[in-house]
Amino acid sequence: MEKNFVHLHVHTEYSLLDGAARIEKLVKVCKEYGMPACAITDHGNMYGCVTMFDACTKAGIKPIFGCEFYVADDLHERTARSKNSHLILLAKNRTGYLNLCELNSIAFRDGFYYKPRIDYKTLEKYSEGVVCLSACIAGDIPQYILSHQYDKAEELVQWFKRVFKDDFYLEIQNHGMKEEQEVNKKLHEYSKKYGIKLVATNDAHYIYKEDAVVQDVLMCVQMGKTIDDPNRMKFPSDEFYIKTYDEMAKAFPDDLDALATTLEIAEKCNYSFKEDHIDENKYMFPPFMPPNGLSFADYLWQLVDAGVVKRYGGYNKTVRERIDREMGVIVKQGFAQYFLTVWDYINAAKNMGIPVGPGRGSGAGSVVAYCIGITNIDPFKFDLLFERFLHTERVTAPDFDCDFADDRRQDIINYVRDKYGADKVVKIVTFGTMAAKNAIKDVGRVLGVPYSETDKVTKNIPNLPAKHHDVIQKAFGFYHPKEGDKDFGTDYAVPELVELYNGNADIKRVVDIAMKLEGMPRQCSTHACGVLIACDSVDKFMPISRNGDDLTTQYSMTDIERLGHLKMDFLGLRNLNDIAKAIQYVKENYGVELDFDKMGYEDPGVYKLLSSGNTKAVFQVESGGFQKFLKELKPTSIEDITAGVTI
Repeated sequence: MEKNFVHLHVHTEYSLLDGAARIEKLVKVCKEYGMPACAITDHGNMYGCVTMFDACTKAGIKPIFGCEFYVADDLHERTARSKNSHLILLAKNRTGYLNLCELNSIAFRDGFYYKPRIDYKTLEKYSEGVVCLSACIAGDIPQYILSHQYDKAEELVQWFKRVFKDDFYLEIQNHGMKEEQEVNKKLHEYSKKYGIKLVATNDAHYIYKEDAVVQDVLMCVQMGKTIDDPNRMKFPSDEFYIKTYDEMAKAFPDDLDALATTLEIAEKCNYSFKEDHIDENKYMFPPFMPPNGLSFADYLWQLVDAGVVKRYGGYNKTVRERIDREMGVIVKQGFAQYFLTVWDYINAAKNMGIPVGPGRGSGAGSVVAYCIGITNIDPFKFDLLFERFLHTERVTAPDFDCDFADDRRQDIINYVRDKYGADKVVKIVTFGTMAAKNAIKDVGRVLGVPYSETDKVTKNIPNLPAKHHDVIQKAFGFYHPKEGDKDFGTDYAVPELVELYNGNADIKRVVDIAMKLEGMPRQCSTHACGVLIACDSVDKFMPISRNGDDLTTQYSMTDIERLGHLKMDFLGLRNLNDIAKAIQYVKENYGVELDFDKMGYEDPGVYKLLSSGNTKAVFQVESGGFQKFLKELKPTSIEDITAGVTI
């Protein structure tokens, strides 16, 4: 018998505040242990699947996509009696993965009551291509056993066997709990009676045994408790970690076959995101339909030709060369459909009277975008480069930042939903993480360290840019970049903090734990501007989540782009409201109609205002740093502002 094992019951950091196993480290450790695969089975969600795929691909082991679902008797029931038993489901193939996505979407969309839930009727409908494990002692079968309802337990075992056939396994665990021993005894009986294989798992919530204290603190953060609260929920032992084969064999000396079963299951599970074009530079754009049967390229050319007449009075040599170059890249890269999709909703917004921004970001460098009205800034006038936005070596989709008046933003999203179908348009999830200072405060509160003590720490932690996810390590002198690293030669250590760490045992304990928590996802919310517009119903590609009344994707903005889907930025900008109202008031009070598109950049009053630094509420130049800069610059023309600026 091969002495190997695969973890099939694992809670990563995406079991939000209930899992301390960071995916990158988890995969690295499984690789070090010689394991050929590893599963991700977070509580009630699939948030981390794309991250898991990337980590496993990099490490050369197989990712197994799954979820520990919450199961209710009836997913529509919302009463105090509603239960949330556990069940492990793993994807065997693409059909199984899509069924897990569908189940997860149903759980959030239709079954959400404190937690996202499915029921057995729904599970049976979407059971194809899925491996099912009977879960920990919080599963229905173990719960029936523990309550001595053996008839119900056997009835459910038979139901699973009928629905999943040889893809149903009875899950045995041993974390040193007497309840598990009682359950395992019965599961052995059912295994022999019904010919169902046993599979041994460890309900892993963290990576190393010593991380049990980190998990304990994490749960206290989740529940708002302190670590010495006698009434709080806590794990019964420190055995919930990523164990080696030998450690699992020690826990199950008489069930080595159940360890080998994990390899059998791992061999069954073979879904890869590569089946859905990840890393192949293929994009699944929304079903925009050009009129009169025209191709995307031909219709875009038609719009461009009309736009050239409107913007420039017709083609000249310079415009022709630039347009030909841009269109060559756009069509060759397969992005004509993308341009048309953006043009369509920008044009619709203008027709609906929604104030639209003139364009910003690298997209403002496209003459094609200017000609068809996506942007309203002439790239020739400001020497803006198209190649900064799109070029032949770019493998990712271009990205227009589109500003709309914030009180009308939802109107344009509704337009897109009406055009393509509400099931194809959904907002995007984003994750709030445990930032350095908050991690220190949270851990200090949980451990009962006085706020005055942790306040000394947080006040001295430097405000490094958001890209730094190791601020605590750097501030306390634990970060030592090697030659070649971008931070090589940079010492972020703060002497006051190093002194506090070495001289105060309480602070040392807080910092040691907080370092392990910094950067972990804390909660999910809705991205401020990101919207997914899919080529088909979104839950046919990925699981859906919920944030209040909003339905969102479960995959982040970057994950969605990795999967080849179209992420659009619909930014709500209050300044556009203010400008629209100002124009309205000027017309009402003075009878003058202002049209910014026909105004130049010569008004000395504008530069006088900028030079004064009184630019609060002026978009992009309202910060204290910009106000100071403008007062020192004292611009008198547009050239003063753009001189020396690299586009």
